[in-house]
Amino acid sequence: MTTSFKLNGKSIEVETAEDANLLWTIRENLQLTGTKFACGIAQCGSCTVHVDGVPTRACITPLASVAGKSVTTIEGLSEKKLSALQEAWIAEQVPQCGYCQSGQIMQAAALLAENPSPSREEIVNHMNGVLCRCGTYLRIIKAIERASTSA
Repeated sequence: MTTSFKLNGKSIEVETAEDANLLWTIRENLQLTGTKFACGIAQCGSCTVHVDGVPTRACITPLASVAGKSVTTIEGLSEKKLSALQEAWIAEQVPQCGYCQSGQIMQAAALLAENPSPSREEIVNHMNGVLCRCGTYLRIIKAIERASTSA
């Protein structure tokens, strides 16, 4: 099956099995490994990408469902340098193991695109459901608050 879509701003066509999902196509076929596999059932958020700007769990998204759409991965969040959000992530020392971080950042980026100055409550509500085994939730909130003030 051939599927055409935009990936990180570039039009692509990819040949896969009919039952291919977005996550494994991104990681295995397209060699973009920033999007992580963790639970495989859309419960943790490590695989979050944007599909037409909406945070989407790539592990359960059929590749066919993104045909003609725009997909952004962590690699496509910023073209030449780190985004303000990624810089805030570093400044607040958010990552510990780092495994969930691309999903966390993609979820946060969608929030800031929609609401550049979210309240703490809006941040917590939006980030709910993206799990961090290391428990860096307070640092995540601080990083989003920092990025929102620098935008």
